[in-house]
Amino acid sequence: MGFTARRTAVQTLVVIGLVALALALWKLRLVVGLVFAAMIIAAAIRPGVDWLHARLRIPRFAAVLLHYALFLGVIALALSFAVPAALHQVDHALSPSGKAQIAHAAKHSTGIKHDILVSLQKRLKHLPKASHLSGPAAAAGKKAVIILIGILFTFAAAAYWVFERDRAVDVVASLLPRPKRKLVRDTWTLIDLRLGAFVRGQVLLIVLVGVVLSLLFWAIGEPYWLLVGSFAGLVEVVPVIGPLSAGIIAVAVGLTSSLHVAILAAACVLAVRLLEDYVVMPKVLGGVVGLSPLLVLVSVTAVGILFSGWAVLFAVPIAAVAATLFDVVLRDVDPAEEETPAVLFSSSEAER
Repeated sequence: MGFTARRTAVQTLVVIGLVALALALWKLRLVVGLVFAAMIIAAAIRPGVDWLHARLRIPRFAAVLLHYALFLGVIALALSFAVPAALHQVDHALSPSGKAQIAHAAKHSTGIKHDILVSLQKRLKHLPKASHLSGPAAAAGKKAVIILIGILFTFAAAAYWVFERDRAVDVVASLLPRPKRKLVRDTWTLIDLRLGAFVRGQVLLIVLVGVVLSLLFWAIGEPYWLLVGSFAGLVEVVPVIGPLSAGIIAVAVGLTSSLHVAILAAACVLAVRLLEDYVVMPKVLGGVVGLSPLLVLVSVTAVGILFSGWAVLFAVPIAAVAATLFDVVLRDVDPAEEETPAVLFSSSEAER
């Protein structure tokens, strides 16, 4: 009876501890999300850091800073070209002449085109005026500061994780029996490689889709071609939903000019999507994380329902981690023998 009571007490304490841990993680889900994002960023830049350290003898800390400086430089260069034209297009869209153009197109259209243009016209009418933005501007400023702090925390944590990952893996492996330690290290390395390839692949897709669609929209005479093309590139980070919303926006904006432009815009989005699915993904990115489109769709839906909208950005990485653990733990897959797409880096440079 005493042994049974002690065993029951231990099991109860374990259950209570697991529940408390789950509740704590739920309360700290924002911090957990930022740390997970830092681990993904670290996985993306680690091959480059290792290459600079091994080939050019650059200290790892300096190599990390060099990656960050290059990242900021690319963004600044892109913004210097895109922002002036984008601001001009925004001003025109919100100016009386831009609204009048949409109103004229809505007045002389019928059917679904008329409905879309009327809906767009109503949304423009209900935009807040500059004189009413003092309160919201202050709140937006506070949110901007919080977002900036979160970004700085994420990139600082990513830099530390580049240096501390191997030590953390050693600590975790030391808690397990010796026969399991190599399996844990190989599994962790495989997850790291897949997450890094995913991030680098996403950056390539954002640039490719944004540039190609912007040029195509400019060629067909799409109104606000730079804004629509840039939006289409940015929403590539949201699987399934992002490309669909980009197509809808492109068609809706094209309708403000003519039905012919809207059809061409839809054709451009479809052509780029087919190019991405049948050429870029299999030949350049190699599938990146090895997930089927159905699993990606289910993951995006589940993460969006369980968490908030921003968490959808982590849907594919979470699914990749879960799929890797499922293969290793339940299917007895050897992680050391798994092929991993190494975007921008060869397998040997990506720790293999």
